[in-house]
Amino acid sequence: MADDIATSEPAAEPAPSPQGEQRPDPQPPVLRIENVVKTFGSFRAVDGLSLDIRAGEFFALLGPSGCGKTTLLRMLAGFEAPDEGRILLSGEDIAQMLPHQRPVNMMFQNYALFPHLNVRDNIAFGLRRAGMPRAEIATRVAEMVALVRLEGLEKRKPDQLSGGQKQRVALARSLARRPQVLLLDEPMAALDKKLRETTQAELMELQRRLGMTFIIVTHDQEEAMTVATRIGVMNAGRLEQVAVPRRLYEEPASRWVAEFVGDINLFEGEVTAREPLRLRVATATAGELVAAQPVAAIGEGRVAVAIRPEKIRLALRRPAGDAAAINCVEGAITDASYLGGKTVYKVRLDGGAVLHAAQANTARLDADGYGLNQRIVAWFTPDDCVVLER
Repeated sequence: MADDIATSEPAAEPAPSPQGEQRPDPQPPVLRIENVVKTFGSFRAVDGLSLDIRAGEFFALLGPSGCGKTTLLRMLAGFEAPDEGRILLSGEDIAQMLPHQRPVNMMFQNYALFPHLNVRDNIAFGLRRAGMPRAEIATRVAEMVALVRLEGLEKRKPDQLSGGQKQRVALARSLARRPQVLLLDEPMAALDKKLRETTQAELMELQRRLGMTFIIVTHDQEEAMTVATRIGVMNAGRLEQVAVPRRLYEEPASRWVAEFVGDINLFEGEVTAREPLRLRVATATAGELVAAQPVAAIGEGRVAVAIRPEKIRLALRRPAGDAAAINCVEGAITDASYLGGKTVYKVRLDGGAVLHAAQANTARLDADGYGLNQRIVAWFTPDDCVVLER
């Protein structure tokens, strides 16, 4: 086992194109998906998708239900065959290869444990099917049990295990054959919040120790941003954007990505002036907003100004200095949701827009809070704004 464990550092992210697609990596990817199409009748579940995944990275496919992420994962596993395109693993096209012939394994959402087999035999099942000698199976199973910390539970059946323990058995079984790529289909969907957070940390540590390529499918944005070194956001069978978590959140490539990943305030408008490093955008519901000039050139026509709730400051009166004249709007509190570490406010602006603002709760009691119907001032800087064309 020692020969198979290595430490892996995430590689630097290639610069994204203006459309949010990844640019070619200087190093060959371990997995290359080229123009893959999968249809079910007239429905295109995966629509000409291309993606490179590097060796040793923890990659997340993120998207809403029905976007094609699980279909793509099933094609990587061999349970579905693409109608068009190629799937290259270490340079070899595996698109038509049978599942058991691929150096890939999949951990299913429902774990798919055999109820009549104990922990040891569940983990050993694939090794026996592969014809591994009995002594080697015993050694490998012992390694897997230690790896996922199931010592002392080897003789228990699945119905004698907790949800977290079942998940560890499924993970050990998936890793037992030492696949080149491990596929995880929403593996933490059935766990409660506390256990999910613990399991996420354990999964990240395990992936780093093994240096193996993990690909996880999830609709949970927080989970994807917690575990993954890079995220591919899918919508209607296509990739909307591929980026590291911070860039995905702070520099969304489209209105759709901005709204899907985290909370966002979007103000539709038109560019009225172009200044050095800044754009002025006239909006119908928030007045004129000033935004930092995007890296990609902005054309003519309608745009959207996007501001994350935590970037917005609230106060009872206008701030002094430049902040008073730039992106300073007024309104009244219509809703306040206390969430422990922060409070999320809804502010109806005088221009008609509803602004979402998230404020850290720095005081133990409510000294830093605002009440319903209270008049407040909200402001944000040009650098807090992202201008989106599509």
